[in-house]
Amino acid sequence: MYNKLLSPIQAGSVHLNNRVVMAPLTRSRAGQPGDVPRALNVEYYAQRSSAGLIVTEASQISRQGQGYAWTPGIYTDAQQAGWKTVVDAVHAKGGKIALQLWHVGRISHNLLQENDVAPVSASAITAANSQCFVIQKDGTPANIQTAEPRALTSEEIPGIVEQYRQATVRAKNAGFDLVEVHAANGYLLQQFMSTNSNFRSDSYGGTLENRARLTLEAVDAAIAVIGADRVGVRLSPNFIAHGINDTEAEPMALYLAKEFTQRGIAYLHIAEPDWAGGAELTASFRKELRAAFPGTLICCGGYTAAEADALITSGLADAVAFGRPYIANPDLVERFAAGAELNTPDRATFYGGEEKGYTDYPSMEQVAA
Repeated sequence: MYNKLLSPIQAGSVHLNNRVVMAPLTRSRAGQPGDVPRALNVEYYAQRSSAGLIVTEASQISRQGQGYAWTPGIYTDAQQAGWKTVVDAVHAKGGKIALQLWHVGRISHNLLQENDVAPVSASAITAANSQCFVIQKDGTPANIQTAEPRALTSEEIPGIVEQYRQATVRAKNAGFDLVEVHAANGYLLQQFMSTNSNFRSDSYGGTLENRARLTLEAVDAAIAVIGADRVGVRLSPNFIAHGINDTEAEPMALYLAKEFTQRGIAYLHIAEPDWAGGAELTASFRKELRAAFPGTLICCGGYTAAEADALITSGLADAVAFGRPYIANPDLVERFAAGAELNTPDRATFYGGEEKGYTDYPSMEQVAA
């Protein structure tokens, strides 16, 4: 059953035991203070180590890059050490794991920033109808409208690129097999890419190539540290949440795919417009993307195992990432192999909390017992 989905594959220089990828899932359970991965996170990831590849929850590359309270970072010694305990546990069970590098840009608020400063973006445009998760002055958590950002100056942008480089250094030191540059879902890199969030007049604005520049510089910074064969990138063409409405979304994705091919990156991860809405990816675009990026292509978009196996068999993807199914099914690969029913995820426990809805979902064996 699902012979293609459950067969091995290479992602750059990393051998994956199967093509079932655990998608990055924000769960807001990092240890406090300091947003440090802790024992609970170690247990969670280790439970899911039979995935061909685990892509961690997005992890901010700096305090400036944070948009949600209680999410882990990768910019302090403590965070690096915390992630190393996660990596070691996954490796001990034969798994492979990539760290997703995250700068949220304008999807943030002064309350999350050092010294209550404004968040940053390509241009000083507030993300319409967008929320971030903060700890308010009285200590209570809340989802609130994102703040108005300030535009990064041209002189500041090398510092952003350096944040990606430093985060990759820390990821390498923690033992991650790969890093994934998060250039999707309306966060900083996509804010630079999108026609409705970037109104710059310098070399990072205007033309499609200029709007893609920061993404490529971030990717190149990671490559310089860990090698192209250990760098993946996530894109979300046609994504429309977080105030994004890019009139050149598909041309941008195809341009970047060709650039990534030239660099020989380990994989390209496409987040399809399912939960966020947006135009579905057409058959013609999928074929163009496949032609532009002949390397390991991962798609993520609410697939069943049967749909994933068919997509891989068609040649339009090489692996498929699963999000919500991985929340509730730590042994998802084994369930697919056995044709077993899946646990249903509890939405009320997606964000924040402790073990409940995080590490207490039963395995097949536990259900049978």
